[in-house]
Amino acid sequence: MKITEVRVFPVSEERLKGYATIIFDDCFIVRDLKIIHGNTGLFVAMPSKKRKDGTFKDTAHPLNNSTRRMIEERVLDEYRRELDRLHDSPTGTET
Repeated sequence: MKITEVRVFPVSEERLKGYATIIFDDCFIVRDLKIIHGNTGLFVAMPSKKRKDGTFKDTAHPLNNSTRRMIEERVLDEYRRELDRLHDSPTGTET
């Protein structure tokens, strides 16, 4: 399984820094990953749904640590590239 595309959408909130969409093998998409600034730095939270009791349950997630690392590295790399691109833009917005 290979991540073939990553799209990130930065936001300016205290802890939430952006959303991401990833595509696997050009045929399976996962939307609404969250880029969070936690106590130890940035991490990627998987898409989740709020349950009736107020807790959240992931709707999609990796089954092992190596896949989680692969996803997190690709998403955070693309997030940093997008921030650099926006910073280098004369207006700070997409052209």
